[in-house]
Amino acid sequence: MAGRGRPRGFDRDTALRQAMVTFWERGYEGTSMTDLTTAMGIASASVYACFGSKEELFREAVELYGAMEGDKALRCLETSLTAREGIIGALQVNADRFADPATPPGCMVALSALTGTTDNPELRDFLAGRRALVQQSFRERLERGIGEGDVQDGTDVDAVAGFYATVLQGMAIQSRDGATRARLEAVIACAAAAWDSLARGPERPALR
Repeated sequence: MAGRGRPRGFDRDTALRQAMVTFWERGYEGTSMTDLTTAMGIASASVYACFGSKEELFREAVELYGAMEGDKALRCLETSLTAREGIIGALQVNADRFADPATPPGCMVALSALTGTTDNPELRDFLAGRRALVQQSFRERLERGIGEGDVQDGTDVDAVAGFYATVLQGMAIQSRDGATRARLEAVIACAAAAWDSLARGPERPALR
């Protein structure tokens, strides 16, 4: 009877979360295998045996990041009474996360793609696809707003969704550069002020 092999001497979920934080802080290219093994507390052979490769580990880390960090913003979009409340609220949720001292600043998906992925088109496309999900979520909420009457019919939902997705990505970069929560709130206030010229609908109480 074949042996079952040595049991894994580490918790996979914990190791993956530690890898996620390391990639979040350093980016894909900026993270070495030494960085990963140090953060995860395991040997490189165990990383390859459990996750396959650095790229596969990164992809899993991105999926974990989305599940852990994106759910609250998505719930805000889905449960908001208006598209404006949902999108501006999602910006605020992300600002809270970007400024949280318990985690690296900014957005792992946006910042990991800034450098070093041109030689890996598959990874570049993977990250682009993840970023596109944010804009798609904004677009879908705007379309719902048109149906429910709080977004003006004929609004260019692609352009408006793209604008707010760009604001969000810019906030991530500013956060990495040291922007405070108050500074991010000022950016959100400007984005909120732009709403009426972009997607004006029936008058509603101002969002606090």
